[in-house]
Amino acid sequence: MSNDVFLKGMILIRFLSASMELTGAFLMWRTYRLETAIRINGFLGLAGPIVLTTTMLLGIAGLAASRVPTAKIAWIGIGVACILWGTTR
Repeated sequence: MSNDVFLKGMILIRFLSASMELTGAFLMWRTYRLETAIRINGFLGLAGPIVLTTTMLLGIAGLAASRVPTAKIAWIGIGVACILWGTTR
């Protein structure tokens, strides 16, 4: 399988994430209410780790498909896990 599929998937997810961020900023500006802005910001804060995890999983799958050594893929996975664990509290 070509790495193009995985790379295009990562790019698409990041474009969708950027669109959500811009839409959220526009909605905050449009409503101009603190309570609404906090709700929108909370949703965007929840979407961030999901986007990170999804893009990293696609990238790792692409590396696995291109026959990168398993040890290197494990190190990348450990790094992602450390990022997610470090941002929980």
